[in-house]
Amino acid sequence: MMIDANDAPWLTVVGWGESGTAGLAPASREALEAAELVFGARRHLRLLPPLAAEVREWPVPFADGIPELLAERGRRTVMLASGDPFWFGAGASMARHLAPGEWRSMPSPSTFSLAASRLGWSLEGVTCLGLHARPLTRLRPHLHRGRRLLVLLRDGEAVAALAEWLGSVGFGASRLQVLEALGGDQERVRCLRADAELPGDIAHPVAVGLEVDGAGPALPLAPGRPDGWFAHDGQITKQAVRAATLAALAPMPGERLWDIGTGSGSVAIEWLLAHPDNLALGLERDAERAERARFNARELGVDWLEVVEGDAVALLADGLVDAPRPDAVFIGGGLSEALLDALWPRLTAGTRLVANAVTLESEALLVQRQRELGGELVRLALSAATALGSRRGWKAAYPIVQWRIVK
Repeated sequence: MMIDANDAPWLTVVGWGESGTAGLAPASREALEAAELVFGARRHLRLLPPLAAEVREWPVPFADGIPELLAERGRRTVMLASGDPFWFGAGASMARHLAPGEWRSMPSPSTFSLAASRLGWSLEGVTCLGLHARPLTRLRPHLHRGRRLLVLLRDGEAVAALAEWLGSVGFGASRLQVLEALGGDQERVRCLRADAELPGDIAHPVAVGLEVDGAGPALPLAPGRPDGWFAHDGQITKQAVRAATLAALAPMPGERLWDIGTGSGSVAIEWLLAHPDNLALGLERDAERAERARFNARELGVDWLEVVEGDAVALLADGLVDAPRPDAVFIGGGLSEALLDALWPRLTAGTRLVANAVTLESEALLVQRQRELGGELVRLALSAATALGSRRGWKAAYPIVQWRIVK
């Protein structure tokens, strides 16, 4: 039987758990019983009762199943997705390919909800992360003693990798609540320290309740993190100047930064740490520095920093023609008249530009451009107390002239 997708949704996304149909609401059961076609991962299909519908296993990787699903448009189809399909689930990936009237969703309790219920944790006070296909270093900004996290992991090997990584960054004393097959007959919850010997029979699907503890350093929340958090060769916007620079760039959720002359990547990384939806593109002519910036981003949990190697003027002329335009731009290295001439016409109205100058020549350039285009000039002069014989005195750092402008 064929139905008109304009009259009713042809696709129903059913939240599925380890309890199978026993955990479904009546409407979800009805959708399943009325379906002509059911898609699901292998671990979902093993819990499926006999049905009149055609049953197909969703392929791996997940993206390969989207065209197969879309090819069935018009048939009454059920897609099985873990728990709440729109919380670290498959729902959003699927919905991008469909019109709103083509589908409906019937969620079940998410793994996060089930885990919080088992552990007695207040869900709104817990950080929830899905790390099936993402690096464990995404946890780094959240490692603050006393904090609780719920983490979805791929399998038992990933739990062992998590415990090892926690130990490597000084948080081996953290307590792991290992939760397996929540809601099903094989449900199991075990508690152990990250630095203890882990059982070898941890089974998928698995989540970990992490209670952070240990003597490891915690990444501060405020911009202007200490320079020691970043590997660098001296080409780094220093802590106090970086704090002022981030304040001038004023990151907001979902915004994109271009970091020109990215060096260690410290400014771009702090931009990304400001909000998980932020994006950043670094331009760096030196290949070693570009790789160092990528390394710093991975280690600090913002591995989605994109760094392009090459001369910024040439990249602006040719390589970034189709790149999404930024909301803010920082020039931390390679400041020149040619760079500003190549950059300014490509910026859209409302773009925030911050440029730092340390030499007299680059300072003169910023003074000239501020006179022509407006904005404000700020001079940052910093001194630190240092030994002066048997006493102490002030040692001045090179002053920084900063140009701030909104196009």
